[in-house]
Amino acid sequence: MTKDGAAPEATAVLTGLLDDLRAESEGLDDLVAGLAPGEWAADTPAQGWTIAHQIAHLAWTDDWTALSARDPEAFVTDSGRVFGDLLAAGTDPVDEGAARGAAQAPPVLLARWRAGRERLWAALAATPADLRLPWFGPPMKAPSMATARLMETWAHGQDVADTLGAVREPTARLRHIAHLGVRTMGFAFTLHGRPTPRAPVRVELTAPDGGSWTWGPADATDRVSGPALDFCLLVTQRRHRDDLALTATGPTATAWLSIAQAFAGAPGKGRPAGSDL
Repeated sequence: MTKDGAAPEATAVLTGLLDDLRAESEGLDDLVAGLAPGEWAADTPAQGWTIAHQIAHLAWTDDWTALSARDPEAFVTDSGRVFGDLLAAGTDPVDEGAARGAAQAPPVLLARWRAGRERLWAALAATPADLRLPWFGPPMKAPSMATARLMETWAHGQDVADTLGAVREPTARLRHIAHLGVRTMGFAFTLHGRPTPRAPVRVELTAPDGGSWTWGPADATDRVSGPALDFCLLVTQRRHRDDLALTATGPTATAWLSIAQAFAGAPGKGRPAGSDL
C-alpha cells in the first residue's frame, strides 16, 4: 500500500491516465492555439456551439472536477447552489457554462483553460486513487474522473477538428475511451428507459497499431467488432452508426449500438447519418 492507502497498482493507473489526459489536452491545444479571433466563432457540429463553446465547456468541467478533488464538501455545496439556481430559472447549467466562457476574449479563454488543466492534474494527482469523489452523477474515483476528462477532451476535440478540417491520428489513448464506452452499456439502456441487459456482450476492437482490444466473455453470443476509432466515435456520439465500420451480432449488441453513450446526462441527439466530415 502507498502512504495514502491506495494500492500501488491503482496509483500507477492514475498516473498513466493523467499523463494521457495531458497529452490529449496538449493535442487539442495545438489545434486552437494559433486560431485567429474570428475562427473561435466558427460553428462546430454541436448545434449552437462554436469552437469557443467547446473549449469553454472543457474549462468549465475541468474547474468543477478540480474542486471535487480539492474540496469535496465545497463541490457539493457550490454545485447544488449553482445548479439549483440555474435550473430554477429554466437554464441548462452546461450550456450556461459554455456560453459564459465563449463570451470571453479568445486569449483569456485559452489562458483560463490552460490554467484550469494544471489545477485539475495537480488535484487528481494528489487524490488517493481509491477515494470516491462527488460528481453530478454517481461518485467516482480519481482514475474514473481522469478517464471521463480524457473522453470529453477527445470528443470535444473531435468537434473542433471536424470544424477545422483537421485529421487527428488515432492513438493508444483511445483504449480509455473504448473502455468507458463498454462500461457504460447498462447506463445507456437505463437512460432510454430500457431494462439493463442480462446477456453479456463481447467487444473486439482493432487498435490503432493493428493489435486487438477485447472486453467480455469470449464465448458470448452478442458481439461487437470493428475499429477502435469507430467505436469511440459512436459511444461519444460524434458519428452516426451508419457511417462507421462496426458490426453487431445479437439483439443486445444491436440495440446497444443504437443508443450507446459514454458521457453523463440526458440521451444525446448524436449526429445524423451522412454527416461524416
